[in-house]
Amino acid sequence: DFDGKRYLDGISSWWTNLFGHANPRINAALREQLETLEHVMLAGFTHQPVVELSERLSALTGGVLGHAFYASDGASATEIALKMSFHYWRNVGRPEKSEFLCLAGSYHGETVGALAVTDVAIFKDAYAPLVRAAAHVLPSPDFRLAEAGESPADVARRAAAGLESWLEQNGERTAALIVEPLVQGAAGMAMYDPEYLRLARQLCDQYEVHLICDEIAVGCGRTGSFFAHEQADIRPDLMCLSKGISGGYLPLSIVLCSDTIYAAFLDDSVARAFLHSHSYTGNPLACRAALATLDIFAADDVLTVNRKKAQKIEKI
Repeated sequence: DFDGKRYLDGISSWWTNLFGHANPRINAALREQLETLEHVMLAGFTHQPVVELSERLSALTGGVLGHAFYASDGASATEIALKMSFHYWRNVGRPEKSEFLCLAGSYHGETVGALAVTDVAIFKDAYAPLVRAAAHVLPSPDFRLAEAGESPADVARRAAAGLESWLEQNGERTAALIVEPLVQGAAGMAMYDPEYLRLARQLCDQYEVHLICDEIAVGCGRTGSFFAHEQADIRPDLMCLSKGISGGYLPLSIVLCSDTIYAAFLDDSVARAFLHSHSYTGNPLACRAALATLDIFAADDVLTVNRKKAQKIEKI
């Protein structure tokens, strides 16, 4: 600070910073990019960093999520994912599937659409007249709600039974279920067993409902795997990324989607296109910071190192 005191950024500037402030490798990548291209719109144009980043992120999903849509922040990614799901069902002739489902205690951002799938009163109540509320499925898989003798997996299965009951009655109207995989941040870091994600994936397939994984806070290695949902051995239909993906340097968010969803928008008719745009979508500087971040993960074998650190910490 102004008096020369040092501070630890204990929450990584809202969980965005992964490798420290003024990281020399990310700094170097940004300096190089500044001398090449600062920005160009992603509307009829493209550039090398955004193409490379899209390909590398797709590869991290095993190619299951093969298409990327770019924005600037987490709430924007939520808005995009919800709109994309809604529009997909309209394009495939299922306009009745227009409602959304989220977990009790969920948080997915503070713009109007994101508030619809957020269940934290302090953020939402003042704007209730503006919000088209989604349904909140009970009970939550939060392991703190365990009854006598229940394991975290038991809590997850009980919560999944509640989800199944809800979908039996409302699946025909439901476009998507959105979840924060493994950890519900604003609910007090509420953690739950991967079994819930496995069962939710099965139920979404059964009732033809999109599964949206909001990895904005929990992705990029925050839970021990690069994506939190990987611990359930599943893939979502849509995935939201932000925060740590740029190493905490620049605003960047990404929605990855499956080939099936992408194909529903690929048409000569503009009415079927996904008409959602941001002026700074896929900014080259932000994408280059993200590429440098992925390079550090690979070069330093970060996830393996973190697991070793976790083992030491658990013994303390």
